[in-house]
Amino acid sequence: MISFIHGELAEIQEGMIVVEASGVGYGIRVPATVIGSLPSIGEEVKIYTYFSVTQNGVELCGFSTPEDREMFTMLLTVSGVGPKGALGILSAMSPDDLRMAIVTGDSKAISRAPGVGSKTAQRIVIDLKDKLDATEVFSSAMDHGSSGGGTALSGAVMAHSAQREAVEALVALGYSETEASRAVKKVEINGDMTVDQILKLALKNLSFL
Repeated sequence: MISFIHGELAEIQEGMIVVEASGVGYGIRVPATVIGSLPSIGEEVKIYTYFSVTQNGVELCGFSTPEDREMFTMLLTVSGVGPKGALGILSAMSPDDLRMAIVTGDSKAISRAPGVGSKTAQRIVIDLKDKLDATEVFSSAMDHGSSGGGTALSGAVMAHSAQREAVEALVALGYSETEASRAVKKVEINGDMTVDQILKLALKNLSFL
């Protein structure tokens, strides 16, 4: 089994990259979220891979981190979700956003992925929610959103914080939990900010989501 490939990024195509390692060019299927984070052609890259075997053939699927690869393999355990569908979901939303949608029960956000109906999205939430640690998911969101002095949402960890109150206010206005969480996570928050101030900035962010 090929766990990862470390080499020179040789090509970037739609939905696929080629990594040259030890004189061999490996064609790797990747979601759009991976392509957006790649270095320039000719630079070194490390891609964590999954060897997919289906009735349609075999191929390598690649991801930026082992955790993202694990999210992909978890999607494959859901009835009706194959490698192509799982890559499509992870192209429409980042692995972190997908985890957040699952733990918050936001099947609507998942159903926006191409080819994913509401029933499949609901099945993903039902099948995978118990397999994810909500506290870890919220903590990861906080870590990834804290650059530049910003503070990210942590619903379970910071349940009574101004961030959480702002999210609840946005949900009351009709936004989904995932949309509200992402909008608040983008707000650079200092300790003196009120819920109203956070809410106003989050509403501005929603116009760009």
